[in-house]
Amino acid sequence: QVRLVESGGGLVQAGGSLRLSCAASRLAFSSYAMGWFRQAPGKEREFVAVIRRGAANTYYADSVKGRFTISRNNAKNTVSLQMNSLKPDDTAVYYCAADRSSSASQYPADYDYWGQGTQVTVSS
Repeated sequence: QVRLVESGGGLVQAGGSLRLSCAASRLAFSSYAMGWFRQAPGKEREFVAVIRRGAANTYYADSVKGRFTISRNNAKNTVSLQMNSLKPDDTAVYYCAADRSSSASQYPADYDYWGQGTQVTVSS
């Protein structure tokens, strides 16, 4: 059974940084694009960032561009999201997801596997 397990969430003040990690198991990790999404209370799940299987291509939501960086380590089956200059609007549950097609989609429905999420809270 495929598992994606996020870690690294927490409470941080505005302007601070957090680094999220997602560890994958029982997955041909290097063959998948890996994405990060987030969902705030009362809102739909939204795209944050994605990295293609070869790590050569990354894409970001406009709201996080220049502040967040996605990276992956195919040897360790992990994907990370470095979040800097955090804002209260970044408060959400953050999910990692795996896309077999590696199309770098921004749509949640295109992803095959999901983690359970990790809470990020940014105080003003």
